[in-house]
Parts: sequence; C-alpha cells; structure tokens
Amino acid sequence: MREVWSTADVERLAAERSAPDVWDYIAGGSGEEVTLAANRAALDRVAVVPRALVDVSACDTGCELFGVTSSLPLAVAPMAYQRLIHDGGERAVAAAAAAAGVPYVVSTLSSDPIEDVAAAGGTTWFQLYWLRDREVVVKLLRRAEEAGCRAVVLTVDVPVLGRRLRDLRNGFALPSWVKPVNTDGEVGERVPGDSVIALHTSAVFDPSLSWRDLEWIRAHTNLPLVLKGVLDAGDAARAVDLGVQGVVVSNHGGRQLDGAVPSAVALPQVVAAVRGRCPVLLDSGVRSGVDVLRALALGATAVLVGRPVLWGLAAGGERGVAAVLDVLRLEFETALRLAGCPDVASARRLTVAESPGATT
Repeated sequence: MREVWSTADVERLAAERSAPDVWDYIAGGSGEEVTLAANRAALDRVAVVPRALVDVSACDTGCELFGVTSSLPLAVAPMAYQRLIHDGGERAVAAAAAAAGVPYVVSTLSSDPIEDVAAAGGTTWFQLYWLRDREVVVKLLRRAEEAGCRAVVLTVDVPVLGRRLRDLRNGFALPSWVKPVNTDGEVGERVPGDSVIALHTSAVFDPSLSWRDLEWIRAHTNLPLVLKGVLDAGDAARAVDLGVQGVVVSNHGGRQLDGAVPSAVALPQVVAAVRGRCPVLLDSGVRSGVDVLRALALGATAVLVGRPVLWGLAAGGERGVAAVLDVLRLEFETALRLAGCPDVASARRLTVAESPGATT
C-alpha cells in the first residue's frame, strides 16, 4: 500500500479498489444523508482551546476501558460483513487492532466467527443485536463469554433498518461467501430495487426491544453491558440507573434516522446526565486524531472509529487497517501535545468554543 498521511488518503485509495455497490454500502447513509453530513459538520465546529506552558515532553495516550488498558482512547466500532470488503475480514481487522493495542468490537453480523476474531489476541467486545430468536441470543452471549470478550455492546437504535437509498437503488446483495456466520443464517438472493440486508434485518431483528429487556440480558451474561445508540440525555441517565456500565452516543454513522441529532451535539448533554457514573463513548463521524481530542474535550471517555477502518481494510487488508490506526495514533499524540495535554485525563479538562467550520 502506498504511503498515506491521513485517513482521507486511505479513503481515496479504498474507493479506487472497491466495487461501486460495495463502496456505496460503506460510504452511504440513510435517506438524503443529512445526518451523515451533519456528523462531520458538528465535529468541525468544535474548536479546542489549547493550554499553554505545559510540559508535554512525555505524553501518555493510554486509558482504561472496562477494566482493560487501551493504547488510545479509541476502539474499533462494530461493523457487519467485513469479508465483503476484503478476504481478510474481521480477523484481519482484529489482528490490526490487537497489534495497535486498542479494543475491537465484533458484530453479531460478523462474517467471521466470534471465536476466530477473539483469537487475534487483543481486547474484544461483542456487539449484540436484539434478535427474535432468544435461544440464539443466549448462545451468542455464552459464546462471547467463552471466547474471552470483555463487554457486551447492545445496539439499541435498529428496531428496523434505516432506508439506505444507495443500497436500494443498487439492489444490494452479499456474495455467496459472505454470511452472518454467528447466527448460521442466509441473507438471501439479490432482489431488484431492494436491499437484501434490509430484508434480512426485518426477518431476524426484534423491534420490541425495550427497557424491561435489559434485565433479561443482564441475567444471561456476567459481562459489562454497554448501550450503543443513545442520543437522549434522559435515556442515558435511565440506563445508568438500571445498572448499564457504559453508553455510546451514536446515530449509527448516519445510517438510521436521517435527521437525527449529530452525535457530537448530543454528547455534552449525555455526559452531564451520566454524571461520571459510567464511561461515555462517542461514535459517528470520527475521522482523525484531532476528532478524538475534540470528543474528549466535549466529555467523552473514548471514541469508536468505524468507516476509516473499513477504508483501511479495503485499501490493504490488515496492513491497511494498521496504517489507519497508526495515523490516528500519530495525529492524536500530536494533537494532545499541541493542546497542552500530557495525558488523556487532561484532554477532558480542555474547554471548547464553537467555530464556523474548518479552515485551510
């Protein structure tokens, strides 16, 4: 893979190497993609106020996430069907994350088995979708524990799949070798004018998920329970009151409700509502180490990174993902020093102002 200096470089390379319908699947959002664009605009408006005259000759980028030390305040977000992007699939991404010392979140809809992903040797969290078949859910939770996963990340913003117009227009389907192997399922054949992923989701996801189901999940696992897809401050406070050990402020990367609040806008209110009782992570729109700093300054404990990792996978497999994570590390460490922060904790004490947007 040729030299890259930013995740935007990797994005361009990934676009060159991906089939058009696969690239639309990676890059697209729901509806008119208003929220997809708004996530970036919101982060670009966050102007960090650097501190001066701070000794940053030594800079510690590490933090603790659910009992495990991460080399960065960052984890790889859960994303489905990664073998669609590259033959290395989830195993390649997990191996790169392990080498970088950051957690990897394996999806229910992984195209590699949970056990194979966890065998990469890094810190693995398991992302759970609420399925109609509760026996399958129980088996997934058991397998995640036995494989050594350190947390369960319950996605709460997909009662149904958002209308992803690029996929609908493409009649998007998966190739025969890409399947949801953890649920022993078949997604189905191409349907003109529809997305087989959306059809599969409607068939197997249970839209009745509610607060009362959290107790059921906690009764079937000893792992920390994290809710992903929280945007309302009251929901975040209620989750912590019910014993949830973490929340992820996320609009699913602009792929669910088009018109939803950008994650970076919702983050400060969620942080205030949680009152330090659990970690709060930001997901959706993170593209650089500066974005990680912005999220911390807004009160986040850490971030989840999604699309840039897929860009790396498409561009060069495990090596491409490693390049993305290395760029993020270099950018974040530089941003910490320039902001007058010798460690992650000091970044959370920074103040922010609103900027009209990025400048050159």
